[in-house]
Amino acid sequence: MKDAEFVIHPECSCTTPMMYDVADGSFDDQKVSILSTEGMLNHVKESKAKNFVVATETGILYKMRQQNPDKKFIPASEKAECQYMKMITLEKVYDALVNEKNIVTVPKEIADKARLAIDRMLAIS
Repeated sequence: MKDAEFVIHPECSCTTPMMYDVADGSFDDQKVSILSTEGMLNHVKESKAKNFVVATETGILYKMRQQNPDKKFIPASEKAECQYMKMITLEKVYDALVNEKNIVTVPKEIADKARLAIDRMLAIS
């Protein structure tokens, strides 16, 4: 699919080898983007391309097709389904936010390291 753009979520297992291939020049004539979920949705909406190979959880394909009926989206793998994302429901989100149910706590040193990484990402965004 020489005319397709390749959009990849950073948590997808193909990210590291794809970064190597892009740096190696294997995809010079094709567009490859590593983006967040929202970044992927915005990118495909704004892109002039008509074909996309999507490397992330297949659940995003529905929204991409809904927002871009004139474009074609092909999953990099039909088996890319995250069992943990399927466990999230509106009721569980409601309970977590309103009733403070299922609070996750981590040791301070781990939280500090995580906060540092998040602060660095926000600083360069």
